[in-house]
Amino acid sequence: MGWQNKKNGELLAAAEQRFDVLITIDKHIPNQQFLSRFAIAVLIIRARSNRLADLLPLVPSITRMVHLVVKGHAAVVSS
Repeated sequence: MGWQNKKNGELLAAAEQRFDVLITIDKHIPNQQFLSRFAIAVLIIRARSNRLADLLPLVPSITRMVHLVVKGHAAVVSS
């Protein structure tokens, strides 16, 4: 998407224009941003690392939570 240089607020503003949910491993977003200002939900993934081998087991939980998380709020999926 070419968004690698966007800071959290800019990223959320750009993402809310195209997506319903932002999936991230950045656990600090809820403390750094007022999520209620954005029309996007945030799903925070907490795994041992960001390696694919550590993330893949969480896919079923991520898939379920994508349908449950509410815009303007964050939810966590953890291993």
